[in-house]
Amino acid sequence: MHILILGGTKFLGRHLTEAALKAGHEVTLFNRGQTNPDLFPQVEHVMGDRDGKLDGLQGRRWDVVVDTCGYVPRLVRAAAEALRDSVEQYVFISTISVYDELESAGMDESAPLQTLADPTTETITGETYGGLKVLCEEAAESVLPGRVLHVRSGLIIGPHDPTDRFTYWPVRVAQGGEVLAPGTPEGHTQFIDGRDQAEWIVRMAGARKSGVYNVTGPAEALHMGDVLAACQQVSGTDARFTWVDDAFLLEHEVAPFVQMPVWVPAAANNIQALSVRKALEDGLTFRPLTETIRDTLAWHESRPAGDLKAGISREREAELLAAWHAKTQA
Repeated sequence: MHILILGGTKFLGRHLTEAALKAGHEVTLFNRGQTNPDLFPQVEHVMGDRDGKLDGLQGRRWDVVVDTCGYVPRLVRAAAEALRDSVEQYVFISTISVYDELESAGMDESAPLQTLADPTTETITGETYGGLKVLCEEAAESVLPGRVLHVRSGLIIGPHDPTDRFTYWPVRVAQGGEVLAPGTPEGHTQFIDGRDQAEWIVRMAGARKSGVYNVTGPAEALHMGDVLAACQQVSGTDARFTWVDDAFLLEHEVAPFVQMPVWVPAAANNIQALSVRKALEDGLTFRPLTETIRDTLAWHESRPAGDLKAGISREREAELLAAWHAKTQA
């Protein structure tokens, strides 16, 4: 199979390239050459920009294209139109952020979607991101009806994650001591190792699967307490967890998911309890969580020293813990 990847050198794109090559497929990468340009010297690199510079894709054929970097409907439509006669299948990396308010846990791909007050906007913010992805899905499907695999990703974690939205926890637990743990040990969470997602996408592309899939995990319900226990199991430190409730964190302006990674207040947490049954039935599998944690720590330790891009500082954590203890002991 000959796979064209739009992107292909950053995080999920990187894992997709590796998974495709490992499976024996031929890969072409299309990107601007600005991120990790020295990666994958053994594959063809086509330089270009999806915003008006798609000439390098003309007159070529691939079996499948995987669009890892589509955020603006106009640009997704342009790529789909440019490749309509060049590929059999279009794989679009979407997001579970497409969903509107979820009434209950366990909702599937039929859950209501977000809409934008201004569908012409191309400004990507926390408020517009999900709605724009909905329109991107619609754009790809309108150009290639029945030929698009829509991968609604949850939180993607593991080595090479530039956001550190999960990396914070293995690193912080490895440091030991008293750790501020958000919510309760029973709080739901969902995520997927980027390598597991990439391998599944390559298999689905090979089978020419189309349609909409929630692609997060794991297969069984996962709780925050399980995640922190697994981090401690891997690092073997003396970390001890102090569970701080949602109301206190919100009162102290601790932002969910960014300042306190993986945590979403229970009142809004159905987004981390979506059904992935459809993807499981089509072969989605997961490596052990301890393997992801171990590999994430090893990758982090190989990076230049510096602050994580997500999470809170040790100083801020200490302040919050002191305030929590003062409140609970009053």
